[in-house]
Amino acid sequence: MLSSLLVVLPVFGLIGLGYAARWTKLVRETTGEGLSDFVFVLAVPCLLFRTLAKADIPASQPWGYWISYFTGLAIVWALAMLIAHRVFSRKGPELVVSGFSAAQSNTVFVGVPMILKAYGDAGAVPLGLLLAIHLPVTMTAATLLAEGRSASLKGMARRLFTHPIIIGILFGSAVRPLIDFIPAPLWTLVDLLAGAAVPCALISLGIAMRRYGLESGLGLPAVLSALKLGLHPLIVYLLATRVFEMPAHWSGVAVLFAACPCGINAYLFAERYRQGVADASSAIALSTMLSLFTTAAWLTWLGVG
Repeated sequence: MLSSLLVVLPVFGLIGLGYAARWTKLVRETTGEGLSDFVFVLAVPCLLFRTLAKADIPASQPWGYWISYFTGLAIVWALAMLIAHRVFSRKGPELVVSGFSAAQSNTVFVGVPMILKAYGDAGAVPLGLLLAIHLPVTMTAATLLAEGRSASLKGMARRLFTHPIIIGILFGSAVRPLIDFIPAPLWTLVDLLAGAAVPCALISLGIAMRRYGLESGLGLPAVLSALKLGLHPLIVYLLATRVFEMPAHWSGVAVLFAACPCGINAYLFAERYRQGVADASSAIALSTMLSLFTTAAWLTWLGVG
């Protein structure tokens, strides 16, 4: 457990540093917003571009890997919506926000640095593959559930294909055949931006957590956190190790990806619909705090440390 804590401690140490800097007013609220914009628009797209452009992609689709992860995601999403409706009387888009919060992982701010630190280059390919479809799948599902028959496929496509992270993924995939022709100065520029992604993302999340707080109380956020940090990775672990066959680092990446805290995209989604904002922000704050211990436990169970 101690070695696993040492894997995640630098990640959560930077989150704590951002939180403390905002709490002591060493930095302004706009600092976090600016860092967040930089991370989403430039740094993380460059990180994903570099990862996918240089990654050794398998020739055949790892169907067991996909099924393991997204089966867990679907079960947790459905349970979160059911509990939010039956126990906490949430309705409409608020229900979707609850499901989205419990199922969508905070991969950019927590998952990428933690998984790469745990598995190194071996984890880059399964991580990159999951990143490539995780956001499009969850965002499309959330939009369809929230808007129902009025959902515009054209509007969803426009939002997805203008999202900076999706652009980074698409460009990284597109340049793979041309990678030897990309000039070295351009790679240096990409490397500099990609290298800034992890520390800036974590400090930005710490600043944002200071703003979110626990506005929604503990009831529903605690349920969403338990589903996200406990049930989701458990289902993925059972499927990836007991039902399907895959390399240990592939199943490990899937489990750690699922074990990440509630994703910040759920909060952004709630802000867009002006419903469930307190639920999403509280779930993000609580699950992020708890994930210091739960991710260390999963790393220990997986034998990574």
